[in-house]
Amino acid sequence: MTPTRTVRGRTDHVVVVGAGLAGLSAALHLLGAGRRVTVVERGTLPGGRAGRLDRGGYRMDTGPTVLTMPELVDDALAAVGDSLRDRLDLVPLHPAYRARFADGAVLDVHTGAEAMEAEVERFAGAREAAGYRRLRGWLEKLYAVQMRRFIDANFDSPFQLLHPDLARLAALGGFGRLDARIGSFLSDERLRRVFSFQALYAGVPPARALAAYAVIAYMDTVAGVYFPRGGMHALPKALADAAADAGAEFRYGEEVTELERSGSGPGSRSGSGERITAVVTDRDRIPCDAVVLTPDLPVTYRLLGRRPRRPVALRHSPSAVILHAGTDRTWPGLAHHTISFGAAWKSTFRELTRTGELMSDPSLLITRPTATDPALAPPDRHLHYVLAPCPNTDIGPGVREWTDLAPRYRDGLLTELERRGLTGLGTAIEEECLVTPADWAAEGHAAGTPFSAAHTFAQTGPFRPRNLVRGTENAVLAGCGTTPGVGVPTVLISGKLAAARVTGAPARRRPATGRVPGPARKGTHV
Repeated sequence: MTPTRTVRGRTDHVVVVGAGLAGLSAALHLLGAGRRVTVVERGTLPGGRAGRLDRGGYRMDTGPTVLTMPELVDDALAAVGDSLRDRLDLVPLHPAYRARFADGAVLDVHTGAEAMEAEVERFAGAREAAGYRRLRGWLEKLYAVQMRRFIDANFDSPFQLLHPDLARLAALGGFGRLDARIGSFLSDERLRRVFSFQALYAGVPPARALAAYAVIAYMDTVAGVYFPRGGMHALPKALADAAADAGAEFRYGEEVTELERSGSGPGSRSGSGERITAVVTDRDRIPCDAVVLTPDLPVTYRLLGRRPRRPVALRHSPSAVILHAGTDRTWPGLAHHTISFGAAWKSTFRELTRTGELMSDPSLLITRPTATDPALAPPDRHLHYVLAPCPNTDIGPGVREWTDLAPRYRDGLLTELERRGLTGLGTAIEEECLVTPADWAAEGHAAGTPFSAAHTFAQTGPFRPRNLVRGTENAVLAGCGTTPGVGVPTVLISGKLAAARVTGAPARRRPATGRVPGPARKGTHV
């Protein structure tokens, strides 16, 4: 691939704005390349979206609950001579998910080939098990082609797509439709859901998503799902501790208010070729040679004083309502991760992405982290995290509407969960926190969604907002709004790609196996 552009001039001292996963990954890779790094975070803890809320002895993870591709964490730590096995105690989840369907059927999703094949045969017969074997082989090939060329890569031009791997991706059917491609392997509609619901992360219905997005299903159903003891927030804490030990300066509780530019006064707009000379916070002024910006795009563009021109406005992914519930009991049918599918499917995506209606027959992700780490709750207590996808505020209820809607939605969600077998959930709750699109909007997330810009074809790869800022010589973006996109694995890669834009060093790559490094397999099976 043609060498990609990097920032110009000196890059000795880099300020990273935001201590989320992307910012922490960038900091580690910059430190490993010999840069001095200062991380500025408006919160009091690292993590960004992957935060922590402590209530009544319940330790609630406020962000992602699913960890895949932990070798990317190890890659970031290895940049400073550290390792995953020394920083985190990861537990592989078996099953990775439990799928519960409206007809009462239950499927445990295993990432081991033999275990999953046997489960599919039990669930749907030998023919579907054979289809699963073919699907798994296809997912492995798809991942190998995409990771090395289209995910773990900086782009300056769409012409960089013109590579033999593009032909390989096309030959694998990557430019067809996801739902149809999964259907070529599996005829059971329920199984097809298990391998295509991940398109929701990309903000596109399976019937319209590119088959290439099945790479997310690879991460979920083949590469393995893990959970860190101490909760998901243990991940950013480990990255931040490693960066601090390697010499990074962390400045928590400081909000960036301005970027000073060479030859410009406060509040002036940046012009072509200008440099950022200092990051100004509500407490201090921090001189720098380069800056990595990780906030959501509206905040980043406001700081830069400009936004890139696009022929069509960005489309954003659906949002989510999240109920954190600390309870005095749990329910035996719940695994660590349980997907509760409603009877509806196509209409659900139509509501979420087109009509802007709340799901009339919701599919829900229920996570029970205390199944793996009981220490996240008081003794004999349990923690449940319920994620209900909902339209973003561009097409669905707006921020003001959610003020009145939130308590009614919460009550309706509890009623639906009790109908699906979580009898007595409402009275079992001791501590709770409800997060709605209004809360995401208050955090600065465009369209009230934490999932940023949707992964439509026009917003993927070289067509996604780029991480090198036009008109500013030494600013780079990282996070889910830029390359390569949404999700824990991709934002970790995003930080590495941003660091490579600063240092000019080629990204260190591990073989595209999707396996966690051997020494990191710690803990017990669930």
